[in-house]
Amino acid sequence: MKKSILGGLVVLMFVAVSLAAAPTLTFTFSDVHANKTATETDSFAVNNAGAIAGDYVDSAGIQHAMILAGKKLTTVNHKGCNTTGGFSSGAIAFYGINSAGAAAGWCTSTKTALAEAFVYSAGKLTAINFPKSNGTQAYGINDKGDVVGLYLDSASVQHGFVKKGSKYTSIDVTGDTSTEAWGINNAGQITVFAISSAGGYDSFLYNGKTFKKISDPSAGTEGTIVRAPNNKGDIAGTYFNSASVETGFLLHGGKYYDVVDPKADNDTRNDGLNDKLEIVGRYANSAGATVGFKATTKQ
Repeated sequence: MKKSILGGLVVLMFVAVSLAAAPTLTFTFSDVHANKTATETDSFAVNNAGAIAGDYVDSAGIQHAMILAGKKLTTVNHKGCNTTGGFSSGAIAFYGINSAGAAAGWCTSTKTALAEAFVYSAGKLTAINFPKSNGTQAYGINDKGDVVGLYLDSASVQHGFVKKGSKYTSIDVTGDTSTEAWGINNAGQITVFAISSAGGYDSFLYNGKTFKKISDPSAGTEGTIVRAPNNKGDIAGTYFNSASVETGFLLHGGKYYDVVDPKADNDTRNDGLNDKLEIVGRYANSAGATVGFKATTKQ
């Protein structure tokens, strides 16, 4: 009996030491500016080389898609795109970038008023159009060139999609509406979110067959929105707390960490994540302006 009790104590002590030794993540934040004259910079994705994809608004109020690699800025425009500046304007922007520097994005067409998606690579834009859709938006791209996003069907109902090679596959969360696929890693795992019957966001990691629920424990009734999965099992996203404030999170090693820019006056939204645990996103400052940021993670 004494031997069994001693063994139990040893096990308990080992568990306690293991828990105490669990790594704590810390985050170092820096603002992202496309250039000195940009009035707004939106950082949506980051690859393993640290190149950031997104958009910026120039001093004339015109929005441009961008890839920012260190101090090197690549500006991309499309003649058929809406140019009105600002996030959610429908102007051209990149939302995903892979290791080769290929970026996925979309804009609202000035001719049809529908969303037009594309992949930018080697100086060229290649159209991404879900067949017979009323508009397509591309958000994620992996190293294989697989693309994910959303489309509106002929009745303008929203669905997620994945494009592998020339094949498009629709994605829907059973029981929810307005499914959206945002990110895809090299294993083909896709971050998906949708609106529940209660009106909040449900989020999942989808492997092509099953949906694994992702829900930050601090989320209020409005729920959790997953964004980027990396190739090591980590996920970045945003949840709405009980006060409806958007709060960035990182899911790492089965644990949820808040990732909130210290300069944020209100919302912080995490959109991009690479294998080095570098996170990009945006926050709202005290003036109500949107500012891009990059967070470097240390253990």
